[in-house]
Amino acid sequence: MTSTPTSTEAPQPDAPPDPPARGSLWSALQPVLLRLHFYAGILVGPFLLVAAVTGLLYSVSPQLEAVVHRHELTVDDVGATRLDLADQVAAARAAHPEGQVVQVQPAATPDGTTRVVLAAADVPEGKDRTVFVDPYTAEVRGSLATYTGFLPVRWTLDDLHRNLLLGEPGRVYSELAASWLWVVVLGGVAMWVARSARRGRWRRLVVPERTGPARRRTLSWHGVVGLVVALGLLVLSATGMTWSVRAGANVGELRTAWGWTTTYLDTTLPGAATGEEDPHAEHRLGDGTPDAVLTAGIGVDGVLAVAREQGLRDPLRLTPPADATHAWGVAEHGGGLPSHADSIAVDPMDGAVVSRVDFADQHLVAKLAHWGIYAHMGELFGVANQVVLAGLATGLITLVVLGYRMWWQRRPTREPGFGPGPLLPPGALRAAPRALTVVVLGLAALVGWFIPLFGVPLLVFLLVDTALAARHRRTTPA
Repeated sequence: MTSTPTSTEAPQPDAPPDPPARGSLWSALQPVLLRLHFYAGILVGPFLLVAAVTGLLYSVSPQLEAVVHRHELTVDDVGATRLDLADQVAAARAAHPEGQVVQVQPAATPDGTTRVVLAAADVPEGKDRTVFVDPYTAEVRGSLATYTGFLPVRWTLDDLHRNLLLGEPGRVYSELAASWLWVVVLGGVAMWVARSARRGRWRRLVVPERTGPARRRTLSWHGVVGLVVALGLLVLSATGMTWSVRAGANVGELRTAWGWTTTYLDTTLPGAATGEEDPHAEHRLGDGTPDAVLTAGIGVDGVLAVAREQGLRDPLRLTPPADATHAWGVAEHGGGLPSHADSIAVDPMDGAVVSRVDFADQHLVAKLAHWGIYAHMGELFGVANQVVLAGLATGLITLVVLGYRMWWQRRPTREPGFGPGPLLPPGALRAAPRALTVVVLGLAALVGWFIPLFGVPLLVFLLVDTALAARHRRTTPA
């Protein structure tokens, strides 16, 4: 969001307002917030706009995926009984003998297909080949390159939103947007609430003005829309930073240091870690071929039966053991609720559950992170989450457009060029209480270190503003 001073409504020539009076906390902070909000809106606004547009496209990706890949995802006729999972996997391997089976996803709906995921060399790096099989007839419906379960439509839109299809270098844009979104939102909300409080017009917090000067109406809509979507945008900013490259790494280190990490399933078989001899080792991988593990011991159908007995719910992901020292891994995969994330490790020989991790036993911070990620990806409560995401993306687009419109509306009319708004009042920081100045600078340095793509642009903003202020003092008569 971008904002502008509210003490005058008509466009004015560039001129810094009077320095704030010493002793007023808000009068000391408001010019700084205003200038930071302005710079972020003008310079970071394009990144926010791109993130919002690509996020809006991503929010409808499940529906696009269902339409574009309908043939692979659904069956023509729902039968009375399903074939054994082993027969479905065998059909997939007959059609695609390349690579190795790394995961099996049984059909989660009556009209859905079973997915057999292969690690193959002839797919793009980081992707797998997923073969789709009719669970009633074993007909292979097709195969697609997939990424962590995403089909081409969805992972393309995901990459577009995450890195503009530029790979790792492109992730700088999305991390920059996430790193500044919370600053823009909090600063804008603070100034909007303060403006309403100063005027005693609390109704205008949520009801935009429809009369008066054009710029005041634009500012009113900017403030109301910003207040309505503020909480959602803060959640998107926080969750976006958790898997960013730089800030995300710092978040991970912090969680590790404080013991807030997620507990993952350990599929190591008992005795394997201690070197004890396993009497079944020679049988765990069958005849030693890559697919033999799928039928060795209780087989893939036996593993699925154990998962059902243990109360695991669809959709499920079955991961074969990597070698004779590991068990099958079976994990729930959401189904609209991140609390559906229990997992078990199953001994392939006798079906014993050798390890279990339930979502209910995770640390609170790990649970919140999981829920936040699901919300950011539009997988929380299904379509309702997608509608909220689309609304937030539309709101952010509106805020950026209105911000630039205000910048245009307040341009000088008596001289050429565009006035970027009043400069930071000389002496604004010096007028603030010394303790407050120390706290603000200390917090800025700490947050800038923890969130590098906030800290570096902030330093640039300060240098630019200092240079502009110095230039203004040199060119303005005393």
